[in-house]
Amino acid sequence: MLQKSNDLHDQNAFPKTRWSAILAARSDDEHERQRALSLIVESYWKAIYFYIRMKWNKSGEDAQDLTQAFFSKAIEKDYFDRYEPQKARFRTFLRTCLDGFIANENKAEQRIKRGGGFVFQSLDFENADGELQSVEVADDTTPEQFFEREWLRHFFSVAVQALKSELTLKGKSLQFELFQRYDLQNDVRETYDALAAEFNLPVTQVTNYLAATRRQFRQIVLNKLRELTVSEEEFRLEARSLLGISISPE
Repeated sequence: MLQKSNDLHDQNAFPKTRWSAILAARSDDEHERQRALSLIVESYWKAIYFYIRMKWNKSGEDAQDLTQAFFSKAIEKDYFDRYEPQKARFRTFLRTCLDGFIANENKAEQRIKRGGGFVFQSLDFENADGELQSVEVADDTTPEQFFEREWLRHFFSVAVQALKSELTLKGKSLQFELFQRYDLQNDVRETYDALAAEFNLPVTQVTNYLAATRRQFRQIVLNKLRELTVSEEEFRLEARSLLGISISPE
């Protein structure tokens, strides 16, 4: 599991060129709107699917239909335009909308795929079902806590995949492997000395590689957070909550 480190506590200003996907989803520019909606779906679909399975006790097939129908309805009815960041986090708002939607979805024939021209990316429900089978849920875990946990797990999983892609394209697969072996372990981690010996590297090189990769991963996480928040205040709160870092106001 990723450990917070000093490298994640740098307080560099966040790039101003990043725009919120939630705001961009309201854009009149169709390309920008599609990009933003795709990012929102990518970030939340799995937690929503799991939440429907758990709280509403739906079959896999019904939960798949409901997940896609919910996003279609949200897009068609401009749900995202109603979000007010001063009242709640976006994912809390999204879950509230979801509960209301499913409460009104009583007939299977109502679950038609709409969306105002939005093209859904392929959602890997089959793989998600495999993950769900291995998920351990404590008896006292509420559906809301489960939704929060699974959103967070999926969020970091997407960030890790983005890191892997970036490093691979730059010919730095070794750096990612070291990061994966040391920072992403849930059990006992290997030492820097052991990794250096295995990969025939000086310990200082392992240290430098991991430090640089953590900084890159941190930036990826912050970039994605910025796209999923509306205001600078919300962004800073999420950065503090997820990474334990404080971002100075711009």
